[in-house]
Amino acid sequence: MSAVLTVEKINSYYGKSHILFDVSFDVRKGETLCLMGRNGAGKTTTFKTLVMVMHPKSGRVIFNGRDMGGLKPYRIARLGLGLVPEDRKIFGPLTVKENLILGTTTGKKGIWNLDLVYEYFPVLREFQNRAGGTLSGGEQQMLTIARTLMGNPDVLLLDEPSEGLSPVMVNTLKDLVLKLKEAGTTILLSEQNIKFAMAVSDCVVIIDKGHIRYESDIETFKGDDVIKRQYLAV
Repeated sequence: MSAVLTVEKINSYYGKSHILFDVSFDVRKGETLCLMGRNGAGKTTTFKTLVMVMHPKSGRVIFNGRDMGGLKPYRIARLGLGLVPEDRKIFGPLTVKENLILGTTTGKKGIWNLDLVYEYFPVLREFQNRAGGTLSGGEQQMLTIARTLMGNPDVLLLDEPSEGLSPVMVNTLKDLVLKLKEAGTTILLSEQNIKFAMAVSDCVVIIDKGHIRYESDIETFKGDDVIKRQYLAV
C-alpha cells in the first residue's frame, strides 16, 4: 500500500539544540501508526515539524505526493493534514457546536459534518450548546478530535491523546479510535500508554533522543519485551 505521508530524514532544532536526527518513516493509507517514546524523546517535536509549526533544517515531509516545505500550518491543515494538539486548544467561551463549526475547511470535501460527528461523539450532541471550557478534560479531548475531523483530514495526527485522562476516558478513546479505523481513517498517533497503543495501532515506530530506534508491525512489537524495556521503561 502506498504511503500517504512520508517523513524523510528530517532534522529539527530548538534554537541551536538539535532535537530530531534524520527522522524517517511512512504512514500508509488506512493504517494507524504509533510513534512511541519516553517524555522528551521527540514525539511532539516530530508532530510540530510535520505541520510546519517548526521548520526542519533539512529533510522533507511529503504529503499526498507534495512537499510541505515552506508552507504555512494553515495551508497544510487545508490540504488535509489534521493535527489534534497535545494541549487541545479549544475555544473555551464558544459553545461545543461553535467549536466544531470552526473546524470546517472551505472547499475540503469528505464525509464529516455535524450529524456524523454527533453520531460518533454523542456526548458532544448532548453538550452542543454548552461552553467548551465547561467540559471535563476527557470531553474536551473528544471535542478537539471532532473539531479536527470536521475539516475532513486525509491523515489525523493525534498527539498524546490519552495523556491526563481517566482510565474510563482512555477506554472510551480507544473505542473511538477503533471506530475511526473501521471507517478507513488514516491515523498517526503519538503515545506513551503502551496498552492503549497496542490496542489501536497497526505499526509502531519508536523514537529515542530524537533518533528512530525501532520499527515493526504491532504483533511483532507486542512480543518484543527487550525493546519495551530498553526504550519505553516497561
